[in-house]
Amino acid sequence: MKTKQNSRKQTIIKITLSALIVFVSLFLLQRLLMPKYVDDIVEGAFIAEYYEEEKDFDVIFIGDCEVYENFSPVKLWEEYGINSYIRGSAQQYIWQSYYLLEDTLRYETPEIVIFNVLALQYDKAQSEAYNRMSLEGMKWSPSKVKSIMASMKQDEEFLDYVFPILRYHTRWSELSGSDVQYMFDSKKVSHNGYYMRVDVKPAENVPEGRILGDYSFGENAWKYLDMMTELCKEKGIKLILIKAPSLYPYWYDEWETQVEDYAAKNDLLYINFLELTDEVGIDYNTDTYDAGLHMNLSGAEKLSVYLGQLLKDEAGLTDRRGEAALQSIWEEKIAAYEAEIEEQRKYYGIENQE
Repeated sequence: MKTKQNSRKQTIIKITLSALIVFVSLFLLQRLLMPKYVDDIVEGAFIAEYYEEEKDFDVIFIGDCEVYENFSPVKLWEEYGINSYIRGSAQQYIWQSYYLLEDTLRYETPEIVIFNVLALQYDKAQSEAYNRMSLEGMKWSPSKVKSIMASMKQDEEFLDYVFPILRYHTRWSELSGSDVQYMFDSKKVSHNGYYMRVDVKPAENVPEGRILGDYSFGENAWKYLDMMTELCKEKGIKLILIKAPSLYPYWYDEWETQVEDYAAKNDLLYINFLELTDEVGIDYNTDTYDAGLHMNLSGAEKLSVYLGQLLKDEAGLTDRRGEAALQSIWEEKIAAYEAEIEEQRKYYGIENQE
């Protein structure tokens, strides 16, 4: 009898160990094969970086490249003592912005949320690659599940997000040293969500917008903007809508009218920076690195100085530079920011730029 029991125990132990070995092997393989977003395409790392922060932000930006490439939280802190973070990602759709806001509110309640309205042009997801750069960095929560379900294209499967190895199992030929180096850790690639570029490429020959058959934003886009507005009201958060001064993708007058009407109807502040470039001091010959699509460091800092004064005037945000713990955190952030400025200037051969 004891022999049978011992044999049964040994069998159970062997099965358990075998299952554990398979699980660990699959886990390690998945960590190896998942994109690390630390070299060329860094935008996929932005969402995850938020979770490493001390979460006591006055202002949270949500949106696409028109927030994470056009505004500098470091400048907002240096000039006004505004503690801010950008929860941006490439081509972030409005439903993803909404669920990122929902996710953020699990950790903190900012005084202000700033949303860039360009995303209203999309009523459904356009790209799995962009989906993954917005979704994979989120920690698991009901908000992430809902965001995945709202984002998936017809040929995508939910389980591919739960077990990314199902999606990336053929990525062997793309592996590099970074995939090994950053299997369990990552390096910071943003500055509170801001993606820095110091190089210059003037805006020339910017294309006009093509004629559209219908200029109306879709029902799905409006639904999530309504949800965002209601959530902010419920939490006592001031929602501010903005249009960054990016010259392309083209911003149509018909789109502008719809946003203006929505903001007026819902008593929201809306700022179209395309109409304020002279006031801000934007020069498209010197303040963009990609011919007007996004601001470079110079343009982003000008925008941030202007926006910070507006936030101070409109919302009465407190200057927090007197808070010792927060000041210490920002001293480290500023040092990293300035170090990257110097590194990039040397790389682009403009180290003497003021």
